[in-house]
Amino acid sequence: MATEMKPQRKQMARESSIGLSKQGLNPRGDVHWNLIAPELFQAAARRNEGEFADMGPFVAITTPHTGRSPNDKFVVKEPSSEKDVDWGKVNQPLSVEKYQLLLDEVRKHLNESSELFVEDLYCGADPSYRLSVRYVSPNAWHMAFVRNMFIRPELSDLPTFDPNFTVLHAPEFQADPTRHGTRSGTFIVLNIAERTILIGGTRYAGELKKAMFTVMNYLLPKQNVLSMHCSANVGKAGDTALFFGLSGTGKTTLSATPDRGLIGDDEHGWSEQGIFNFEGGCYAKVINLSPESEPDIYRTTQMFGTVLENVVLDPATKKVRFADQSITENTRASYPLNYIKHHVEGGRGGHPKNVVFLTADAFGVLPPIARLTPQQAMYYFLSGYTAKVAGTERGVKEPQPTFSACFGAAFLVWHATKYAQMLGASTKQKCGSLTLAGAAGRTAPASASISSTHARSCTPRSRATSTR
Repeated sequence: MATEMKPQRKQMARESSIGLSKQGLNPRGDVHWNLIAPELFQAAARRNEGEFADMGPFVAITTPHTGRSPNDKFVVKEPSSEKDVDWGKVNQPLSVEKYQLLLDEVRKHLNESSELFVEDLYCGADPSYRLSVRYVSPNAWHMAFVRNMFIRPELSDLPTFDPNFTVLHAPEFQADPTRHGTRSGTFIVLNIAERTILIGGTRYAGELKKAMFTVMNYLLPKQNVLSMHCSANVGKAGDTALFFGLSGTGKTTLSATPDRGLIGDDEHGWSEQGIFNFEGGCYAKVINLSPESEPDIYRTTQMFGTVLENVVLDPATKKVRFADQSITENTRASYPLNYIKHHVEGGRGGHPKNVVFLTADAFGVLPPIARLTPQQAMYYFLSGYTAKVAGTERGVKEPQPTFSACFGAAFLVWHATKYAQMLGASTKQKCGSLTLAGAAGRTAPASASISSTHARSCTPRSRATSTR
């Protein structure tokens, strides 16, 4: 029987006219420009970077790093930003000379790679405050991850895409602490003046997303826009709500309630026009995930295009064992925002009517929920009492009480009071009517290791707010 031959459509050019020479690269191997999800996963499978689970999601293992490495994060100390940065344990200084040595060797490593994958993406749903970011990596699955997590340009925009920030990703390259001034072989280095981020010595994909959040935390306050570590959703009446909290406190779960539109699950800006998402995807914890407790998030883990990190598969069926913590408790799913049916197209909302501070109160200090005065809210925002939950950072095996200013101290560049002052001004000037609340998403008696109560009666029960 004759086979009908369909004419092939002419493929639109995806390579930017602004080549890799702008990043100081001259690769010897093949360079793959702006591959779409099927092509990236095909390349990842060919390169044995992971495997497919039942129903099509791609599974990658990032050991030995299965969480962020905050102690390996550095900011280059240079004249244009030196007086702005709150130097210390979070923003450790790296000299220009050490940075240049590291940059040269990362470039050499990437140039000598057999393949490079380039993704040109946007960070920021509001075009007025958007960054054009170029990611370069030798790994296809990591580029599938950032393609999920950030905003994908129209194909017609790619030939003229001009990046104003660059992330050079070298997960297999190990820094030399003596030569490069790092603490270990792992490094996340931000050079504000050169608008460049170097990431190496770790395969954990969360570094790729949080590094750009750090950038937005520096740049947006200079434009009088508050950058926030929070999720956001909106009701049918246009009532936007914000949920601040560290990883594991319930931001993703609470924002994804099906009766409200999802703006975003983790990183947002608050401008004179309202709220906007930085990202184009979600990065959800999936330990103990079930279709009964969180059907919308569970559904994304059964879809092609989703990236699953550090989950364990049944060897016979390739189904995910969501309760299996043998690799880490910090199992993750990365998926495009539009995989959630009730997402908000465009990733923007009006000024919030409700602001909730979520806390993993593993030691029973706080009430389950409390309405706050503006003064109490500012104190609570600055103190950021919570507990680090297992897995989100290297070395954290059990809940640890901590104070994380603005519920995101690990990602702040300016002093925390700058963000608090901006939040106070925003709630006072931009909101006609606002409810401020503190919710203990996880509470426990002081003598208990962890047991939880449901934080808010108006939201579905989540893994972040339920007994494990």
